[in-house]
Amino acid sequence: MLSYEAEVVLKNPGAFVLRTLKAFRANQGLLLAGAVAYYALLSIVPLLILIAIALSHVIDEAELLLTLGRYLEWLVPGQSGPIIIELANFMAHRDVLGWVLLATMLFFSSLAFTVLENAMSVIFVHRVAIHRRHFLVSAILPYCYILSLGAGLLLITLVAGILQAVGEGSLYFQGHIWSLGGVSGVLLYLLGLVGEIFVLTSVYLVMPVGRISLQRALIGGVTAALLWEVTRHILVWYFATLSLVGTVYGSLTTAIVVLLSLEIAAALLLLGAQVISEFERIGKEPENAPPMPFHVKEQENE
Repeated sequence: MLSYEAEVVLKNPGAFVLRTLKAFRANQGLLLAGAVAYYALLSIVPLLILIAIALSHVIDEAELLLTLGRYLEWLVPGQSGPIIIELANFMAHRDVLGWVLLATMLFFSSLAFTVLENAMSVIFVHRVAIHRRHFLVSAILPYCYILSLGAGLLLITLVAGILQAVGEGSLYFQGHIWSLGGVSGVLLYLLGLVGEIFVLTSVYLVMPVGRISLQRALIGGVTAALLWEVTRHILVWYFATLSLVGTVYGSLTTAIVVLLSLEIAAALLLLGAQVISEFERIGKEPENAPPMPFHVKEQENE
């Protein structure tokens, strides 16, 4: 049985999409996405270094870098190679890692999560007005998420290794031999897609203030994941065929392309959050009510 919110959306999906886009624009969604992407660019390398150093004690380094490269393609299409090369260079000289550098990397790796939490506060401003998150929780949350990502990557690496081993085999049935390589490729893609939806859903469950139901978080996660899947394939095609970014930016090409990819991904992530926020408004506000834009209250003159 469909919920009341689902019935309203299915009755007039076009109006819901339009309302979501208007609310996203009123909340300065693209501006927020730019901030998230900038800090994500600062965070991605330290975060990968920390995760790689920790997991290299339990997983073969080459297998770990291969898995990281495969799934970085989901986040920065076409640019995972240079990032993995830099990561491998650091791993080869990990003896230079001291306590000061470790603390610096921990700080920078948490920046993106902190800014993302603030961006979510704008999208879910109606929740912030009701619930307040203790500052200690906000301070610890990014590091808990980093640990969770490390555990998730460990699990994905183990499962991906099993699927690759399966792909090297073949199936013999009634005198015919079928290679399992294609099946392994499909399963690896599905593993990445399910992992992407799971990560996005967890973001919507944890980052906003207050408690969001799993159903609504999953709706936002599936929406953002499907939109990103379409977008990243378009980005791969564009950068491979039409883009002149390498000619224009030269040695800065990787940074520019990664930043652009992260900004688009952040915009879709926040758009998924806006979908959840609009679901929460159904039945609580008039259907034609204009979105309440985020604004800073001006200080009154004395």
